[in-house]
Amino acid sequence: MQEVENLSGLSPNPEKDIFVVRENRTTCLMAEFAAKFLVPYDVWASNYVDLITEQADIPLSRGAEMKGKCGTNESELEISWLEQAYTLKLFFLKEGHNTSRGQEAFWRLGRIQFAYDTSERTYFKDAVSPGKHTANSHRLSALVTPAGKSYECQAQQTISLISSDHQKSVQLLLSEVRIQPFDITADFVFSEEHKCPVDQREQLEETLPLILGLVLGLVIVITLCVYHIHHKLTANQVQIPRDRSQYKHMG
Repeated sequence: MQEVENLSGLSPNPEKDIFVVRENRTTCLMAEFAAKFLVPYDVWASNYVDLITEQADIPLSRGAEMKGKCGTNESELEISWLEQAYTLKLFFLKEGHNTSRGQEAFWRLGRIQFAYDTSERTYFKDAVSPGKHTANSHRLSALVTPAGKSYECQAQQTISLISSDHQKSVQLLLSEVRIQPFDITADFVFSEEHKCPVDQREQLEETLPLILGLVLGLVIVITLCVYHIHHKLTANQVQIPRDRSQYKHMG
């Protein structure tokens, strides 16, 4: 038996949602992220003859309803809000890849579907021919992560979807992402994270000056030590005169 829990109230960020799917009293899918959709739609121009394009900014709101399905190689998360005017579906796949180290398992986000209703008036104002539309990803392979790990990415990512409304491009903006749809070993606990390339680069940019500073400091200390030792050794050596005539004054 599968249970679903929306734990978004536990997030300190009001724009970030937390979703959990549990099976046999243990967590099988966890996802936390902030999401917003940029949806173009047509309205009449002031002359009521021409059409112009407006953009609706639709955030994934708190208190959303959710469904989930866990499988060995396929998992799904479905989130609906504003009385199901908006529904986001995420489809995850786990599969094997041949690498230089042999066969390795990965999971990825394989498909996104976003259903929306332009007659909903919170975000759509005076849409022409209001009604329901569906936007789908095309040949998506996102959030690729080694099996047994969670995916983490604080940076904002943009994924393009194609809408049934005259093939308009809908943008999904994801940020502060932590997702694991397979192989969760502890209840309500993510496994070790696999960071996205942007986060890895930002982390490197943050730590590189510190590393360079430490290396430079170490070089200075070593140089001073070598100079001090060299100076001490040369100071202790007997100065042998080069002029032979000075030998008679020695001894």
